[in-house]
Amino acid sequence: MLKSNWIKLALLGSFVFLLLTWFISGSLTRIEGLAAESDQINMAAVPDANNDDYVGTETCKACHEDQFKSFEKTKHSKLSKIDSWKDKVQGCESCHGPGKAHVEGGGDKTKIINFKNLDPKTASDTCLACHEGKETHNNFRRGEHWRNDIGCTQCHSAHPKSEPVAESGSMTLIKEQPTTAMLKQGEPQLCLSCHNEQKSQFTKPFHHKVLEGTMKCTDCHNAHGGFESKQTKLAVGADIACIKCHSNKAGPFVFEHAPAKLEGCTACHIPHGSSNPKMLKRPSVRQLCFECHTGITEELSPQAPSLHNQAQVRYQNCTVCHSAIHGSNSSNRFFR
Repeated sequence: MLKSNWIKLALLGSFVFLLLTWFISGSLTRIEGLAAESDQINMAAVPDANNDDYVGTETCKACHEDQFKSFEKTKHSKLSKIDSWKDKVQGCESCHGPGKAHVEGGGDKTKIINFKNLDPKTASDTCLACHEGKETHNNFRRGEHWRNDIGCTQCHSAHPKSEPVAESGSMTLIKEQPTTAMLKQGEPQLCLSCHNEQKSQFTKPFHHKVLEGTMKCTDCHNAHGGFESKQTKLAVGADIACIKCHSNKAGPFVFEHAPAKLEGCTACHIPHGSSNPKMLKRPSVRQLCFECHTGITEELSPQAPSLHNQAQVRYQNCTVCHSAIHGSNSSNRFFR
């Protein structure tokens, strides 16, 4: 009997070993395939070149003077003052590729990388070749923008243009586009140009002061991806973005209110804006409470008046008594 058990264990161990070997081998094959695909995408954007194929930013300036002037105002231009960074030639050619063939071809657009002709993901791969080492950019390929073909160049411009906005006599006033992170527009206008639903929420009576300029979208969200729902900032906890400001709701509490702990702030609140005070989902606090506390009745015992009698106005606001609704250190009924 003992020998039979050992044989069964040996067979089971062999089976598990073969299964793990097959799984690891398949995973490595998939990883190698993804790496090869990524290399193909990057090489499609940047042709084979050696140092003799680079002509320098000053050569680009001769024809592209307007782009050069706007480029000079960006952070990228500071890198062009050094020979290399991350083993890359700096200046215009770090993004557009070597320019020798383009110059010798008399400005032939097919001999240079033109971002207008690249799909969003290929264009983003060019940017990520330098930027993916930054903590806030590491998860861009996991984010909603990447999955929906929103690339870097749809929000950022390597050489933003200045636009005439008004005329004063014979002088045209020039409005400079914002240079923060080289965005094409300032926040929140850039975000709201796509996220129209949130724009309407910010106009409701009770809202976070984003349109007023007190807050920005990126105070709560990471536009470059992340692990959290809705790309909220930080990697731990569903409500870290809220607790940064509302620290008195953070806890830990001796008596935790389960929905606040498990479902998070959005179980009761609409974060962008609401028609209800405190940005609540329902116009009345008790409506929110009754969605979970359905066992509360007008009478908790026969012939005895209930403190939860909803026929009386004085008992209709739950938080008059249960004031520590986010959590309490002294009462398991959240009285204080």
